[in-house]
Amino acid sequence: MKNRPVFVLLAGGKSERMGTDKGLLKFNNNYWILEQLNRISNSTIQKIYIGLGFHSQHYFEAIPWLKDALVDFVSYQNLNIKVVINKTPELGSFSTLQTVLKEVSTNSSIILNHIDIPILNANEFNKIISTENNVVIPIFEGKKGHPIKMKPAFWTNLISINAAEIDARLDYQLKKINPTKISTVEVFDRAIILNLNTQKEWNSFVKNSIN
Repeated sequence: MKNRPVFVLLAGGKSERMGTDKGLLKFNNNYWILEQLNRISNSTIQKIYIGLGFHSQHYFEAIPWLKDALVDFVSYQNLNIKVVINKTPELGSFSTLQTVLKEVSTNSSIILNHIDIPILNANEFNKIISTENNVVIPIFEGKKGHPIKMKPAFWTNLISINAAEIDARLDYQLKKINPTKISTVEVFDRAIILNLNTQKEWNSFVKNSIN
C-alpha cells in the first residue's frame, strides 16, 4: 500500500487515577500495551511509534525489548516498533505527541491513539485507515472517538505549537480546521469512545470483554 500510515500510540502519562501504569495492566495474561499492539497488527499498519514519558523505566523493566526500540525499530507481531521518550511529560499528552511527531517522516499520515482507549475491531479500523482526508475521525452513536487519522498537511503544524499554551490540545486544533478537511467514519464498535482511566472503568471493561 502506497504511503501506508504509521501508528502513534501515546503512553506517557502518570496514570494517577488508575494507580498503576495503564500499559502494564494485565489483560488475557498479557500486558495491555502488548494487547494494543496485537490489535493493531490485525490491521494494515506496519510501523508504530510508542510515546513514553512518566515511568518509562517501568515499561523497560516489564518488557525489555522496548528499551531496544529506543535505538532502532524492533520487530513484534510483524510490526516495526520505535519508542520515543518525552522528557517533559509534565506538559501533558500533547507534548508527548509532539515529541513523537518530530521522529515521523513528514511524508507519512499518522493514526493516533492513547493507551487507555482500546483499539477497535480490525474491519472498522481498516475503514478509518483507508478513508482519505486531512483528518479522519470515527463516530459511534454520534460521539467522536479514536483512533484519529491525520495527514501531514495537518499534523506537521502541531509540532511548532508551544506545549505550555492553552491551545496545545488536539481537540482545540481540530476545531480550527475547515470542516471540509475532516471526514467521519461511522463505526459500531464502542471501544472508540472508551477512556479507561480508573480501576472501576478497567474492571468493567475486562469483565465485559470476557463475557
